[in-house]
Amino acid sequence: MLRNKEIKIYIAIMTLVLITGTWVSYHIDPLAGLITFLSLLCIIIISLIFTNWRYKKIAQLSQYLKRISAGDYTLDVRDNDEGELSILKSEIYKVTVMLSEQANILKKDKLFLADSISDISHQLKTPITSMFVMNDLLQDENLPQDKRIEFTKNISSQLERLQWLVSSLLKLSKIDAGTIEFKKENVNVRKLIDRAVEHLLIPMELKNQTLEVTGNENDSFIGDMNWSSEAITNIVKNCIEHTPDGGKISISHSETSIYTMIEIWDNGAGIHKEDLPYIFNRFYKGKNAHNDSIGIGLAMAKSIIEKQNGIIEVSSKLGQGTKFTIKFYKSVV
Repeated sequence: MLRNKEIKIYIAIMTLVLITGTWVSYHIDPLAGLITFLSLLCIIIISLIFTNWRYKKIAQLSQYLKRISAGDYTLDVRDNDEGELSILKSEIYKVTVMLSEQANILKKDKLFLADSISDISHQLKTPITSMFVMNDLLQDENLPQDKRIEFTKNISSQLERLQWLVSSLLKLSKIDAGTIEFKKENVNVRKLIDRAVEHLLIPMELKNQTLEVTGNENDSFIGDMNWSSEAITNIVKNCIEHTPDGGKISISHSETSIYTMIEIWDNGAGIHKEDLPYIFNRFYKGKNAHNDSIGIGLAMAKSIIEKQNGIIEVSSKLGQGTKFTIKFYKSVV
């Protein structure tokens, strides 16, 4: 404490007051001078003891802050006393709790990033390895023409898959980072559905599937037409993949004073009950997942919908089909 310049100045001033007060009182009355000296000395001693106590408390808080900066958020310096130090302790503890929560979030983000990189690497490894193998085979001059055509088509298919995966991952990362500004325009639901399923009609026709759309043609919500179309496309595409040849995919929409609802369902194989809580997780593949499924389409759809003040729910029964229910709320819920 005595190494502190402020404490030295404080002691010097108090000593000067002691000497001056004693000298003045002694010249008035020697007894008064003695009483003044003893009184001022007691005050100085008590003041120094109290200052020393506060100095130790501040030193403890300093050590506490050092431990916090080192990543130790388990300490609790709060007390039930009144006073400036207690208020300071309480405020420091609030900051500690906030830093602890941020550290936990950062840790989870790091784990999520590590898992995502691992999943992405796995998804990229399979088609890349396949293309390397087929590329080596194509270099064989004695390879039959029909096999050459087959391998070339396969490579093109794998390249399209890679292109879609990379494009989807970039979109997801932009959504997560908040760098995408979703438009707030009046979106007509019927036009949205027409745009979303436009390039899916051929795959449906190849599987002899039928599409039924019902609802008021004036239904609408406030959102982004392009991104909403991306979400609906991914959901309908999932239904197509899990619905057998000759199956049916239905889309209905309605509007209330609270939300605009879009329901998409199929009569396909359905989803296992234990898979339902995880189907919107990235790279998750359920028991009935398609062989070419990557597990990113539904995750992207969920992110897009939630960024536009909406929610998506799913219900399913094995052998009876799956229903996706989307609600775009008119106000924050």
